[in-house]
Amino acid sequence: MAEDNTLDLKAAEMSAAARQRVEELIEEEEGAQNKYRGVLAVVLSVCAIMMSLFHLYAAVEIVPAYILRPVHVAFGLALVFLVFPVAKRFRHRLMWWDVLFAILSIAVVVYILYSGDEFGDRAVDPLLMDQVFGVALILLILEANRRSSGWILPVIVSGFLAYALLGSHLPAPWTHKGYDIARLTGSLYMTLEGIFGVAVDVSSTLIILFTIYGAFLQYSGAGKFFIDFSFSAMGGKPSSAGRAVVMGSFLLGGPSGSGVATTVTLGSVAYPLLAKSGYDKEAAGGLLAAGGLGAIISPPVLGAAAFLIAEFLKISYLDVILMATIPTVLFYLGIFIMVEIDARKFNMKVVALEKHHRAGALAKRYWFHFVSLVAIVVFMMMGYSPVLSVFWATVATMFLSFCSRDCALIDYDWFRGKQTWVQGLWQSGVVKALDNGSMGVLNVVMTCASAGIIVGVVTLTGLGLKFSSIVLDYADSGSASLVTFFTFFGASDTAQLLHDMKLLLTAIYTSLIVWVVGLAVPVTASYIICAVIAAPALINLGVPDFAAHMFIFYYAVLSEVSPPTALSPFAAAAITGGGPYRTTLQCWKYTAPAFLVPFMFVLAPSGTGLLLGGSFKNLAQADWMSVAIVSVTAIIGIVALAGGLQGWLLRQTKWYERTMLIISGLALVYPTTFSDVLGIVLLVLVLVLQKLRIDPQAPIAQGG
Repeated sequence: MAEDNTLDLKAAEMSAAARQRVEELIEEEEGAQNKYRGVLAVVLSVCAIMMSLFHLYAAVEIVPAYILRPVHVAFGLALVFLVFPVAKRFRHRLMWWDVLFAILSIAVVVYILYSGDEFGDRAVDPLLMDQVFGVALILLILEANRRSSGWILPVIVSGFLAYALLGSHLPAPWTHKGYDIARLTGSLYMTLEGIFGVAVDVSSTLIILFTIYGAFLQYSGAGKFFIDFSFSAMGGKPSSAGRAVVMGSFLLGGPSGSGVATTVTLGSVAYPLLAKSGYDKEAAGGLLAAGGLGAIISPPVLGAAAFLIAEFLKISYLDVILMATIPTVLFYLGIFIMVEIDARKFNMKVVALEKHHRAGALAKRYWFHFVSLVAIVVFMMMGYSPVLSVFWATVATMFLSFCSRDCALIDYDWFRGKQTWVQGLWQSGVVKALDNGSMGVLNVVMTCASAGIIVGVVTLTGLGLKFSSIVLDYADSGSASLVTFFTFFGASDTAQLLHDMKLLLTAIYTSLIVWVVGLAVPVTASYIICAVIAAPALINLGVPDFAAHMFIFYYAVLSEVSPPTALSPFAAAAITGGGPYRTTLQCWKYTAPAFLVPFMFVLAPSGTGLLLGGSFKNLAQADWMSVAIVSVTAIIGIVALAGGLQGWLLRQTKWYERTMLIISGLALVYPTTFSDVLGIVLLVLVLVLQKLRIDPQAPIAQGG
């Protein structure tokens, strides 16, 4: 008991420093925000609320794209310049240049709206004033991105712009005719294909609405309920704390779509219990970050990039949710298995989780939060569009909050006349949700606007096709060597083998490209960049477009656990007090088994069964036996990889058993009959060897 009290005391002492460190890390990634007081704070909140209300209005009324997208960008730019200082030494002060940039941001868009239909008609031959405003908008977006996300993405965007301007001076195969300022601004600023293209379309119609929905859930107390319910349901076993983190991450991450938010929210509650169970600082942080990472790939919200998948593929967002269902289950299953192995490997202690006997009572009292969680999916299945679904889900969340007085988004005293109308409304959860809904999406708006510049340049210059051909050329040379190797050992169908090896190498190269790009930019930006430059290579080899895009999306998510942008592990390390890079390695350990699964999407036609055919239309023709087989082999592969990476299955593994487990997991990831049989045989052999060993099973360490 004394030890427990000491841990609680240390956790309390660390909390303030941890919170400060987490804030610093988030500021490094998302920019340092001004915190105003008095009139300035009210004015800024009013602007954010107006932005949210405008987009809620646009969800139910028709607002043309040539108005909605520019106004969305103008709101985002103006708020970024008012919220994010030009440098930290000017923080918490509104400077004259911030106001000037905000006014210029609005003026650039007012010019578009004032010009009317003629504006788009003269995109091929812009006026001088068109070019001036176009260049101004590009520079404003770069500066806003620098303030909200750091230098890396603006530098990358500048590189793409330089590529468009200087193409005729580049060596083959990168050369192109080059484009002048007039052609570039006409394409990027004056059409719906550049800055105001697909990325901003999704940001203005879906991402901001889902962010508002998440804010309504937060202020209705859903997040707290999901955490309490998870810890209430998982008590009584050595793995209870780890299990609760996995379950809590799934419930909390689904509606948030944010890896770092889920990590930080859950970490502040869960870390003391993980420490009592026996996890060391890095292992606890790695587990928290891994669970938080699942928020980006978990229905119903997923990460912002998931909305772009629907737009790129011209499919319903409900189809994206469908495709993410089995991979999400496999992701959390992989972490769950790692947690169970941890409990046995490190002989972890049983920790009594608070109120674990009251799970049923909690669910009975706050059942309406589960309804709010699935409301979006229910509305989409009723035939509503994704935009209308999230709008009505937000409305439903607000009204459902009144099912419990302590969850109501508007205080009951307001209805009883105990507060003035203005005071009661201003202090309500509704207003706070509208405020935070817009504030929380600002860096995503800027990322999408920058991504629009990149997509516009790639489309204009044909860079995507060039890049695809280069990747395929590298895969050609590598696959020829592999075919020679396998032919030497008796392989006969060289044509099929050549295709398979080329596809395997292309998938490996693509995953590395996405991972490298993700080292520098957020998930949304890395997905967009790689979707336009890398996806064509996979599609050219016969991979269905939905499988190629989901493959890229999942590897873009790796940016959350890859330095220097490993925000989730770094935030978790700040909470636990562990080393950031060792925490990142622990996070890799927990997520690695599940992140090999996306290779199953692309290496064989049967692997797309994990994506359930890519749409609800294909469900009727789905081969459910094939879906079952590929899902089971994926599960077995995850178990084998988890055991190999942990060095523990039924007991501690010998070096050769560990090698066999890793080979087994990799073989099961490759969805062919031969590789599946090989993987299962190796796994069974390891199980038999461990059963026959007479040495006692004993933990190898105390701590994670």
